[in-house]
Amino acid sequence: MPGVKKLHQESENVSKGDYIFGHLFGAIGILVGDSRKWFCLPLFMNLQDGVQTILGWKKSKSEAQTPSHVVQMIEQGFEAAKGFGQALLLLDRYFLSVPALERLNACHLASETRMHLVTKAKSNVVAYERPPAKKPGRGRPPKKGQAVKLKELFATRAADFQTTTLPLYGNEETVQFLCLDLLWGQGLYQELRFVLVVHEGRCSILVSTDLSLAATDIIRLYGYRFKIECTFREMKQVTHAFGYRFWSKSMPKLNRFLRKEEVHPLEAVTNEQDRQRIQKTIQAIEGFVMCQCIAMGLLQLIALRFSGRTSGLFFRYLRTPSHAVVSEASFAAYLRKSIFRLFAQNPHLSITQIIKSKQENADVERDSLVS
Repeated sequence: MPGVKKLHQESENVSKGDYIFGHLFGAIGILVGDSRKWFCLPLFMNLQDGVQTILGWKKSKSEAQTPSHVVQMIEQGFEAAKGFGQALLLLDRYFLSVPALERLNACHLASETRMHLVTKAKSNVVAYERPPAKKPGRGRPPKKGQAVKLKELFATRAADFQTTTLPLYGNEETVQFLCLDLLWGQGLYQELRFVLVVHEGRCSILVSTDLSLAATDIIRLYGYRFKIECTFREMKQVTHAFGYRFWSKSMPKLNRFLRKEEVHPLEAVTNEQDRQRIQKTIQAIEGFVMCQCIAMGLLQLIALRFSGRTSGLFFRYLRTPSHAVVSEASFAAYLRKSIFRLFAQNPHLSITQIIKSKQENADVERDSLVS
């Protein structure tokens, strides 16, 4: 199976290994819903690592360098933001990097669309104060001021933290926070808004590229980032989006102990027909997952719009039923049970007419065979 690579996973579950072999998907979604329930509707999902060599077969030597999946995420998010004119992209802490900010700045120069990032910084992050307005003496003016280890501020500036109550993860939570505008990025030194948060004894450092965004809004918005994890879970368990089995005999055997300095087995594939088969296998994998994204988005939109109009949704036992907006799993189970009855009750639908025409053709063929 092409695209499989060795991946590191962090988990508190000791039954999971530190390293796995699998596909690394990146997804862009849009937050939809209201105060009753929020969904992350998937817009785009593709393989972002482990396929650089395969993608390089289609490109010239000048375009052979494939950007990292961090940069790919910025590009895909910005492409989705063009439909709205402006957007906020919620990312995990892994995506706060200099290449990501540089790519975002380049996108802003090439388009009128504006997109800002709200993400999380690592605990050992170091930022810098603004340099002095005038440098005493001769020489080039400095680009940065004094270094600030943000982790230490939780203790040294504990008295400056403010306390507020915010809706987080469906509940009203009390948090303490401190907001600072500092420079970050070795060689880049871009001004970012850092929000130090203390919630239930845990310390976090949130970051935003939008300096006009309030600290409370940054905290509240980052809480919605977990919705993408919920979408991955529902796609895996409800629509079985990652249950594909697309293989290619042209793909060389996976070397599980391949070192970074060693040549990848794909480099030995020179036959054009073999390359095309491997590329079609990648297309089949991504096409299958994209169809599941469409299915998941339809389930979420139908649940938001019709939950209050269909009493039959509560036909099964739920430990914690939602009487406002049902989940994707409940709606999928309801459709599996009643979709053919709904087709029969609405003969004017195009899908119903197509099914009936297929049934009539099958009956005609069967009668001709009998005669």
